[in-house]
Amino acid sequence: MEMPDIVGAGLIVIGVGIGIGKIGGSAMEAIARQPEATNKIQTAMLIAAALIEGIGFAALVMK
Repeated sequence: MEMPDIVGAGLIVIGVGIGIGKIGGSAMEAIARQPEATNKIQTAMLIAAALIEGIGFAALVMK
């Protein structure tokens, strides 16, 4: 792996981490506001996190 590839892979991982962190933080705020909707919020959060991880993994594989 060359240096530009390593930098690109690092940026991908950082982006995925930021995206999942934002999803988790927003989900916690939403659950705090409406505890009765916890199951729906968690389901939507997990689906979104899985999609972000999938895109990140695909970007890493294409390098």
